[in-house]
Amino acid sequence: MTGRQCYHCKQWIEQGEEHDCWTTTEAALTEDLSEDLKDAWERLRETAVEFGEQRIYASHHSIMFARTSCYFFVRPKKNFLEVCIFLGRALKGPQVKRTDEASKSKVANILRITHRDEVEPPVTDWLREAYEFSTTTKGARARTPAARKSKRR
Repeated sequence: MTGRQCYHCKQWIEQGEEHDCWTTTEAALTEDLSEDLKDAWERLRETAVEFGEQRIYASHHSIMFARTSCYFFVRPKKNFLEVCIFLGRALKGPQVKRTDEASKSKVANILRITHRDEVEPPVTDWLREAYEFSTTTKGARARTPAARKSKRR
């Protein structure tokens, strides 16, 4: 028998057999969460839906929230929800675990949510800011002195 092993999920796929390990659903990603994490997930989703029109979809291990582009996503983990919020600035606060420059105009702010009570200001304010930021034309942020120094002429 000929076939191949999927690069992503390591499942063996027979020749001619259809395989789509990337397709998933919100329900599949959240079904094994504890009650506290399910409550936190539901509160995050409800908060985002209140902002207005958007697309919410599951992709591989994440649940994406997008208008013209993704403005935040949630990765359900065993003990926490990893929330990545895209803004034009780095966030500061005890909820923020890490920040990474996602592009010239976006910073990925990584948070960990473990309980529904954590989904309140300032987290909800940051989500709304990201929702509004996602439709700005270039999402351009003010250039910092460090960014000016590193630019070649």
